[in-house]
Amino acid sequence: MAKVKEGDRVRVVDRPVTEQDRKTNIYFDHMKGLTGTVANVYGPDEVAVKVDLDSLQRVSREVHDMATVRMREKFLANAPEEARKSLTKEELEFVPHSVILVRQDDLEKV
Repeated sequence: MAKVKEGDRVRVVDRPVTEQDRKTNIYFDHMKGLTGTVANVYGPDEVAVKVDLDSLQRVSREVHDMATVRMREKFLANAPEEARKSLTKEELEFVPHSVILVRQDDLEKV
């Protein structure tokens, strides 16, 4: 695979999970086929990819949705009343990013 750089559109390749993957925790079945944008390249074994939320599998999407609800609730519980009043509807309904760390060899440009 050609080197990726910040801003590249990529997809996580579909391949079997190996024993080495299990030891290093860098590739999982639920990552297969995810698309997104390279956020940062730390090295050949560490590429941060901001995942397109619509490419998440059903279970991962449900987990992300539950986490979003909890983050919003926690934010509102801890934000002062004055600050909450000044926030727009869009700011109150923020959607957190989903970022994964992947080996460069497990990515293909799209």
